[in-house]
Amino acid sequence: MKKNSRNIIIVIAIILMLIITTVMVVVFSSIAKKNSDNFAYNSADEIITAYIKYINEGDYGSAYELLTSDSKNTITKENFEEEYKKIYGELGVSSVEVSDIKTEKIDSNNSNCKYNTKVSSMYGDISFESSVDTQKQEDKKYYLKWDYSVIYPDLAEKDKINVKKTYAKRGSLIDRNGVLLAGGGYVESVGLVPGWMNEETKNEDIAKVAELLGTTSENVNKKLNASYVKPDTFVELATISKQNQMTIYNLNQIKGVKIKDVSARVYPYGEKAAHLTGYVQKASKEDLEKNKYYDENSLIGKTGLEQVYEERLRGKDGYEVSIVDEEGNSKKIVLKTEKEDGENIKLTVDANVQEKVYSLYASDNSTTVVMNPENGDILALVSTPSYDPNKFVIGMSNKEWSELSSNINNPLYARFLKNYAPGSSFKPITGAIALKTGVLKGTDEYEASGKSWQKDNSWGSYFITTLKEYAGPANLVNALINSDNIFFGKTALKIGAEEFEKQLREIGFESDINFEMSASKSQISNEGKFVGEIQLADSGYGQGQILVNPIHFASIYSAFVNNGNMVMPHLELSQSDKITYFKENAFPSEVANEIKEDLIQTIENVEGTAHSAKIDGVTLAGKTGTAETKSNRGENSKEYGWFNCFVADSNNANQLLVVSMVEGVEDKGGSSYVVNKVKSIFQ
Repeated sequence: MKKNSRNIIIVIAIILMLIITTVMVVVFSSIAKKNSDNFAYNSADEIITAYIKYINEGDYGSAYELLTSDSKNTITKENFEEEYKKIYGELGVSSVEVSDIKTEKIDSNNSNCKYNTKVSSMYGDISFESSVDTQKQEDKKYYLKWDYSVIYPDLAEKDKINVKKTYAKRGSLIDRNGVLLAGGGYVESVGLVPGWMNEETKNEDIAKVAELLGTTSENVNKKLNASYVKPDTFVELATISKQNQMTIYNLNQIKGVKIKDVSARVYPYGEKAAHLTGYVQKASKEDLEKNKYYDENSLIGKTGLEQVYEERLRGKDGYEVSIVDEEGNSKKIVLKTEKEDGENIKLTVDANVQEKVYSLYASDNSTTVVMNPENGDILALVSTPSYDPNKFVIGMSNKEWSELSSNINNPLYARFLKNYAPGSSFKPITGAIALKTGVLKGTDEYEASGKSWQKDNSWGSYFITTLKEYAGPANLVNALINSDNIFFGKTALKIGAEEFEKQLREIGFESDINFEMSASKSQISNEGKFVGEIQLADSGYGQGQILVNPIHFASIYSAFVNNGNMVMPHLELSQSDKITYFKENAFPSEVANEIKEDLIQTIENVEGTAHSAKIDGVTLAGKTGTAETKSNRGENSKEYGWFNCFVADSNNANQLLVVSMVEGVEDKGGSSYVVNKVKSIFQ
């Protein structure tokens, strides 16, 4: 019995708590609603504030409920919402701000509010003074007397907002001598005029035109048979570059063909500078969603420097926002901004050098960096094979795109932005680090190791091999002259994994090089550190998992010109003579100069691996390299041939440094294939 009584008491207590909670919720909700109502409707200025709040939130339905009953009779809720969405949508309104609200009582029920309004739109800020009447109605609450002037003072019911756009001219990319690399120009619009065609040979002529334009007779006939076409109509079929002179000549031999100039973005050097300039295309749907300043006619940089300098090249379009009446007559200009043409950007590149380097490597899979090692000016940046960027502007057929995108040699691939195994061209870095850290002096000698060597039996069947034995002592200069893998494998072990990794990081490995274009980081290994003695030793002569970006490589080699300072490579021509360094004091000056003198000998000495690069009257220094792409070095390994070379005479007015790599040199004579091409650049 006691237990049942206790249960009854507990149930009653729970019921009482529920009742109390419910009452409190109702009371507090009522108070909250009352406070809310007081805020929204208690005074004329508060109705304005509440109205603007809803407008900013895009809650036009709630804003409509703040209108007087007379105002609601002039416009339905649906039309009210539609008008705001349409007008604010056209203007790209992001916010509406009001300030300095001043209320003047007209009578006991009516007041006038004056305030400043700022509408932030995609075309700029639209500021104006507003004057709106409010009215206290039967429920003693304030409501808004609304008409179209609430949106904008001069706006009437049947008026429209008109936006006129003036397109800014896209800036140009020009070389250091003012030569156009990318900019405004003309292309050829090719078409047929039906009335000009020879009826007797019409089918044959259409077939010829289709073949020359890379399309089909079916496509040509489809355009010719369009409903709008009359005998004197110019039926456009394709747009082609002015550089296609042979195609233009052959087209002009066909009766009925008409060719006319049309303005377009052009790339006069085509494939010779494609990976450098990149290309533009019309804005995609994704582009329009990301950037409110673009429309379907906007050209956007998609790759290369067109993309890098997009903000500066594109300029700012001009806009005139006006109110027009139902007949299209302008009533008032609401906002006007003048267009600002894009900037012309002057590059460090020399178009002549760019063209020459491309012609040397056009048939190779390669990349070459040509730089002034004293100031970091990039004179040429070449990747082969290449593509014609003009095709992306004027359009290409499905067949052309398929051939380009599926090409096994990757012509769209900007090789100078990637990284590669450097092989023996890395040895000067190992040597410089060894001298810097004091584990090696230039006069130090190792015991001759023959053509193969291993540290001890712990390496199992693995040996470091080198191509030849040499008569002189196994010291640094001879090891560079003869490209002795074993010497630099031993040196890497002597430096030690931790110190070697630290020193490589200090010269930019595993770091961004802060170049205008996004280049891959040079890496120490896949893990970012040396794993095991064999990997460490192999890394000493540029194998292991060492990978180097060619632009970064050029910066490192510049230290051997600049008393140990690594210059910052750059593509935009500076108006200042100030030199910027990527890494100051990367190596002590005496170390840098010792490596430079040794690299001079790799060319001057008849035993040097780069002796064939010798040019009478010019002091050059450099290092060859052949990197194998498979760690097992099997018969099917692919070889990357390198030659890094620079002018080693500070009195020479033509300061030049070249880093060049060619893929697949195993059947071309190894790195000597690259040496001969680089020599031509210096000549």
